[in-house]
Amino acid sequence: MAADGFRKEPPSVCVSSGSRDWWFSHLTPRFSGAHRTVLMSASLSRPQWIQVAVITAAAVALYVGFRMLPIGTNLNHMDFRVAEGNAIEFCDPANPQFIPVIAVRSPVSMTLTSDAPARAGQSARVTVRLATSSGKPLAPPDLRVEHTRRLHLLVVDPSLDDYQHLHPEPGARPGDWVFDFTPRFGGDYRVFADFVPVATGRGLYAGTDFKVEGPVHAVDPVRPTQETVELAGVRYHLRVDGGALRVDAPADLVFSLERVDGGDVDLQPVMDAYAHLVAFDSGRGGFAHLHPMDAGLAQPPDRRRPTMRFKVTIPAPGPYVVWAQVGLEGRDVFVPFWLNVVP
Repeated sequence: MAADGFRKEPPSVCVSSGSRDWWFSHLTPRFSGAHRTVLMSASLSRPQWIQVAVITAAAVALYVGFRMLPIGTNLNHMDFRVAEGNAIEFCDPANPQFIPVIAVRSPVSMTLTSDAPARAGQSARVTVRLATSSGKPLAPPDLRVEHTRRLHLLVVDPSLDDYQHLHPEPGARPGDWVFDFTPRFGGDYRVFADFVPVATGRGLYAGTDFKVEGPVHAVDPVRPTQETVELAGVRYHLRVDGGALRVDAPADLVFSLERVDGGDVDLQPVMDAYAHLVAFDSGRGGFAHLHPMDAGLAQPPDRRRPTMRFKVTIPAPGPYVVWAQVGLEGRDVFVPFWLNVVP
């Protein structure tokens, strides 16, 4: 399946210069002068016609074989188009940016249901359903595996102090995905889905709210900039290379960590990367899901002070929380930073 959602045709047969000469010497009639208008059929011998028939039959067989190959997904590129304007565009992972999921229309609808009302501090079994605008379900064959998972859910409460990165598993019905979720607080949690359709090969997103019963976490609406956080004997840092994070200007974020006692950091991969960053604006209008520029695992970062760089572009000014996710001593650790984007 090509990236535009249409089935690939079999590749044309390429020949070298020597074999090209053979092709023309055997299949092209040698005409001269007025005889160039004579039909090929009149000049081909029976062995040459047999060669033509064999080659033609082989080409037809190749074409039919390619057309019958299984492609996995039943969806194509047009299933992810939105006729109206103000729609989410397909996003290039090589050019990460903040995605305004709530303000624009996604070609994928997303609904959440739970077996019982979700309550703060209690585990809930939740089903998320994904479907195209025409109602076609998005099942496992329709989504590519990206960073070890087909579907990533980025879940955050109204205060932005409870962030969870979850990975639903396929449910019993195509289009259903099931996950367990333990919210810390009450309120309307915002759930963003991050996935890559097989039919397009590019990132796509959806979002919705999920109500949790219980007291809403109250915080000061004015958050000071916070670039250093210390948790459980580890000091985490996040800074903007160049000193300021400006609207619509591509920026490099530098993330590093170190043990307070000066020892080695036992950093382990999480979803095929040594760190992930997820940024939310204060109104939870969207997010940016970032991976290290040197995302490969072949070259581990320095053990004493692991340092990774991330690129991002932010379209609007204001405060943003940036959650870092790393693997330490066999568990995932989430660390929040607060940055201010200036005009």
